[in-house]
Amino acid sequence: MTDPVRPHPPPWPTTAATADAVRERVARRVAARLEAGAAELPREVHERLRATREQALARAQARRQAMPRPTEAVVGAGSSAGARGATLALAGSGRAGPDRPRPGFWPWLGLVPLAVLLGGLLLIHDSTLRARAHAAAAVDAALLADDLPPVAYGDPAFVEYLNAERP
Repeated sequence: MTDPVRPHPPPWPTTAATADAVRERVARRVAARLEAGAAELPREVHERLRATREQALARAQARRQAMPRPTEAVVGAGSSAGARGATLALAGSGRAGPDRPRPGFWPWLGLVPLAVLLGGLLLIHDSTLRARAHAAAAVDAALLADDLPPVAYGDPAFVEYLNAERP
C-alpha cells in the first residue's frame, strides 16, 4: 500500500544530514524569493513588516523566559549540591504533599490481574498432574487385577499377540 502523499521512496538516501541539507536548501530558496519580492514593495510596507517582526521576536522571547527551566542536578562526591542534600523529583513521582494524598495501595492494584493469572496457571498445572496420576493408577490397578502376570506385558511375542487382528 502506498502513501498518497509520497507514492515512491526518494531516489537519494534519507538520513538526518540529508534531510537537514534539503531543509536548508529550501529555506535559502524561500528567503531568496522573499528578498527579491521585498525589493518591489513600497517603503511603508517595509516599515510595517519590520515592526511586526520586532513584535513577534519580543513575544517569542517573553514566552521563552516564561517557560519553566528543567531542574539540573549535580551528582558526585564532594559536590556542594550533594553536601546540602539536594534531590531531584520527577513529575508524577508519587510523592505526597498537602494537596496530593498518599497513593496507598492503588498503584499495586494493577498487579491483581497478574496474580489471578498466576493462580490460574498453578491450578491448571496441579489438575494436570492429578489427572496423569489417576490415569497411571487406573492402568496399574487393571494390570494387577488381571489374571495375567505383569511380566507377560514385557514379552515382545505377547505384545504382537495383543496387536494382532482377532477373528
